[in-house]
Amino acid sequence: MKQPKRYLVTSALPYANGPVHIGHLAGVYVPSDIYVRYLRGRGEDVLSICGSDEHGVPITIKAKKEGVTPQDVVDKYNGIIKEAFRRFGISFDIYSRTSSPMHAKTASDFFKKLYEQGDFIEQTTEQYYDPEAQQFLADRYITGTCPKCQSEGAYGDQCEKCGSTLSPTELINPKSAITGATPVLKETKHWFLPLNRYEAFLREWILKEHGPENGGGHEVWKSNVYGQCKSWLDGGLLPRAVSRDLDWGIPVPVPGAEGKVLYVWFDAPIGYISATKERFEQRGDAEGWRPDWQAPATKLGHFIGRDSIVFHCIVFPSMLKAHGDFILPENVPANEFLNLENDKISTSRNWAVWLHEYLDEFPGKEDVLRYVLCANAPETKDNDFTWRDFQARNNNELVAIFGNFVNRALVLTGKYFDNRVPALGELTDYDRETIEEIPRIKAAIEHNIENYRFREALKEMMNLARLGNKYLADTEPWKVIKTDEARVATILNISLQITASLAIACEPFLPFTAKKLAAMINLSSVEAKWDNIGCMTLLAPGHELGQAELLFEKIEDSVVEAQLAKLEATKAANAAANATVAEAKAEVVQFDDFAKMDIRVSRVVAAEPVPKTKKLLKLTVDTGLDTRTIVSGIAEYYTPEQMVGKRVLVLVNLVPRVLKGIESQGMILMAESPTGVLSVVAPVAEDEESALKAAPVGSVVG
Repeated sequence: MKQPKRYLVTSALPYANGPVHIGHLAGVYVPSDIYVRYLRGRGEDVLSICGSDEHGVPITIKAKKEGVTPQDVVDKYNGIIKEAFRRFGISFDIYSRTSSPMHAKTASDFFKKLYEQGDFIEQTTEQYYDPEAQQFLADRYITGTCPKCQSEGAYGDQCEKCGSTLSPTELINPKSAITGATPVLKETKHWFLPLNRYEAFLREWILKEHGPENGGGHEVWKSNVYGQCKSWLDGGLLPRAVSRDLDWGIPVPVPGAEGKVLYVWFDAPIGYISATKERFEQRGDAEGWRPDWQAPATKLGHFIGRDSIVFHCIVFPSMLKAHGDFILPENVPANEFLNLENDKISTSRNWAVWLHEYLDEFPGKEDVLRYVLCANAPETKDNDFTWRDFQARNNNELVAIFGNFVNRALVLTGKYFDNRVPALGELTDYDRETIEEIPRIKAAIEHNIENYRFREALKEMMNLARLGNKYLADTEPWKVIKTDEARVATILNISLQITASLAIACEPFLPFTAKKLAAMINLSSVEAKWDNIGCMTLLAPGHELGQAELLFEKIEDSVVEAQLAKLEATKAANAAANATVAEAKAEVVQFDDFAKMDIRVSRVVAAEPVPKTKKLLKLTVDTGLDTRTIVSGIAEYYTPEQMVGKRVLVLVNLVPRVLKGIESQGMILMAESPTGVLSVVAPVAEDEESALKAAPVGSVVG
């Protein structure tokens, strides 16, 4: 099969509603970065594309919870994610975002072309509607009991407990996630991509060209990807809506689509295209993106997680086929899920190891996490990350094998040969056997990376370190030096050449280590090319080495125990929260308890921000009984100027509490509107003027 002239590698766009955790890294970003770095080392023309997915329903849910706008949410988390990737050494050529003007235009133009070609079906269907919020509900705004596993809290598109794909109407006892109201079915118009029209094409392309028995020379897809695609195709494809009734996203760019946006799974994959365009536009080459997306010789690969296989293998290819101007992916290597300490990673339960926190808590140990996540990658089935395994792999493999070999080779050279590479003398049979093993290891690394078996590739890379470690242990130059310095020169020359090959071979997996090791042996970037692995003249006789340093440090039990304690605290907090919710649901409050609350109409006479806080105001309030100070988390919704003179309801007999050094003597009552906006509770009346007359300051409510 002819090698492609260029490679385009995309990595799944992470939702910008939270930071990146180890599950994301093991599933998508570590494998894609290994692949891209390997190709660059080979001198291939490769482009690595990623960016934040900023139009999903989870964004709007997060915004409502935090009392901010969706744009605030995506700006915050796009920054956190992008910086964490940079610090972790993920080498994207561009990290873009789907809220960019370039993406809005690209996605809109894509939709309009399909619309003008008549590729969509317009249908009026019944969709769940929240009568209290007066809005249609996206799938993720509907929760209920899963019909498959009977667990509570399933979403309208998926049950996170059992992993089943659902439709909102399948849920038992559906509720609106906005107001808690029971939704009703109401008619609405949407545009659908008729996937059934592309079923024959997909069968040919996936099952015949990329199936296990394909005869066309195409790459065979991983069994988990192929199996899921075959299951969907065997079940028959149906039209899929590509628009939604939402106010956050890219507006559907056709007449009669007011209040509707592009469905996130139509919008997001186009982000790969728009990010590529943006990358070239930034370099002053507005048309330079075309070969990456339109040249048949380009090899396109999507690195994704299991939960987005159908969108990258069924929906997006159908969109590309309908459009007609773009190439199709050659492979879609998807991984399964990574668990944490034998429990499913959950962002809502904070059961995760967050990348930005890891980088802060383990400075200089980026490659340790990369190594462990690759060694434990869930390539064919779900796998588990544990802190004990993290410690063991660092101490027993990176420190005891890789680091030990390099350190001994460099320290002995410094001790016996003044830190210069000694000359190679006469070779023994064992020397030749060792040298001949290096090309075999190199070929095995290449074969496994090119077939997306990164765990096996990592093992082979470590076999190169094991080879060097064993060679030094067997030849014992620290003993031979007493009788045969020339023999030791040969042993250390071979050991240093292996070290140089290791500096190149480890770069896709351990880029920080590779850079450090190259500096320690003064290996130039010109020499550090993939094809030079196994070259026994990388370091010429007399070549001066740099300063030897430890590549890895042992991780002590106390470090691991601190991380386990952190997870235990999370588990305890979740249990307490669940118990509180259960108790709150079960507890019956007597009227006498309610009657104890003294709620009075009060007037704010002064207001000022609490220093060094964003949410707190210090209010001076006239309750009709006295004038008192109340600290309220109201600054996100009202300025001090807006609060002065405002009538509010105050719980005056609440036990005082000190907040930021200020004694707060009561509580301002607030209410949440159906749209999630908080406001102060005013005395009940048709307007504020009537309320002021009807309820003077000091009036008791209730």
